[in-house]
Amino acid sequence: MWRALLVAGLLALAPAAAGAQGLAWESCRAERQEGPPRLADCRAVEGPIDPQGRELWLRAAVPPRRSMDPKAVFAIGVASSEVWFNGVRLGANGRPGAVAEAEIPGRYHFDVPIPETLWRPAGNELVVHMSAFHGGLRFVHPVGWLGVGAARQPSPLPLLAVTFVAAGALAAAAFGFGAIHAMRRTGSSLALAALSGVAALQAAVEMLRHLWRYPYPVHSWRVTAIWLLTVAFAALLAAWAGSRFAPRRRPWLLAAAAIALPATWLLPGFDVKAGVALLAGVGLAGVAAAEGVVTKVAGARPTLAWLATFMALGVLQPIWLLDLSFFVFAATLVLPLLIVEVLRLGRDDTAREAALTRAASRPDRLTVASPRGVELVPLPDILAIVGADDYAELRLRGGRSLLHAARLERLETQLPSTFLRVHRSVIANLAHVERLEREGGRWRLHLSEGPPLPVSRSRLAAVRDALDAPQPLRAIA
Repeated sequence: MWRALLVAGLLALAPAAAGAQGLAWESCRAERQEGPPRLADCRAVEGPIDPQGRELWLRAAVPPRRSMDPKAVFAIGVASSEVWFNGVRLGANGRPGAVAEAEIPGRYHFDVPIPETLWRPAGNELVVHMSAFHGGLRFVHPVGWLGVGAARQPSPLPLLAVTFVAAGALAAAAFGFGAIHAMRRTGSSLALAALSGVAALQAAVEMLRHLWRYPYPVHSWRVTAIWLLTVAFAALLAAWAGSRFAPRRRPWLLAAAAIALPATWLLPGFDVKAGVALLAGVGLAGVAAAEGVVTKVAGARPTLAWLATFMALGVLQPIWLLDLSFFVFAATLVLPLLIVEVLRLGRDDTAREAALTRAASRPDRLTVASPRGVELVPLPDILAIVGADDYAELRLRGGRSLLHAARLERLETQLPSTFLRVHRSVIANLAHVERLEREGGRWRLHLSEGPPLPVSRSRLAAVRDALDAPQPLRAIA
């Protein structure tokens, strides 16, 4: 995988990568004996080093050291390996074998230091024994880096820190959109929650390579998971953009995604598969955003600009696209969308509340909006209204209750005089009051049904006056 090769070299093993690129490898026939193996019939390796399904004996001449810094042999890839330097065995990664039964799988990332005493002024030789019978999948580039580099490698912590922050932001966005969907049941919030969750999960899978030196058979599962998560992200991105900016074209966008994204499995190399799938999703989303720009849909222009920027980055810098900027892109895309979604829902709530309170001025019923829809509630059926943050709970006859998207203060000004504020969080329908009693130092208002209501001391006098006055609705059954 070229991502594993290039990113491992640039971000984690840059000096080793430079050393490995200069080695000319030969494939040989070997005879095992006491001490180092005897190699014969060596031929130059053409193309990638590929030990999949076979045993390889490799030899390369190592240039003299240019500095006195400690050196090490690096073998990064889907293979077990055993290493000799100038005839001395340095170590093994698992156990290579001629058949699957003889092989013990090694780790995907292996390095072993070269003792200072083994170096010669010239004529240094590196021999590597490799095999890979347990990869599970066939890779185009099964071996990433194989060669000699600096023993002290740059820390991967900067990359991990950025990826971890992006993953945390994406997880927070997934929670936020999930909460919005639970309250409003909007399709866009559900799509964005899934989009954020998939990107956060992919970031976690990407970090696995730096946090755990896993056995090489695990690599097949890891790269397959990355491809599947990339396909899911691309599909969700296209679906969200289609719903948001081009709802009429959404079926066509989804059909195109259903054909194009799974087809990327046929491409060579998992990095190519994932990269093309991601750019395909971005392209489909860009088509929807472009139509939104034409039809003047709010938010289409900045979304299109961001998608175009990401597409350009993917073409010019594919390494950064797949290993770092993908998560940064996802986080910087969904977090502003979360803020916009919250603000939009707030404006919708305000407008709906205003419309509902205007409808509440009708003398005989209250128009109630809830996450399930709108219901017309006759005023005589309302026993009390209890405040619940930005909502109001309507307690109705027969033990029913409704959650109303309106504030208690606004309802108080719209309801008729038979409704009285008896507590900072309670409005009572005086037509259903049976008695006012003092219980344990606190006043309670008992209704014809349901639990008693608290009466605050500051409103006690107003409640008594209202109960003493004639009530036109007191005769309601």
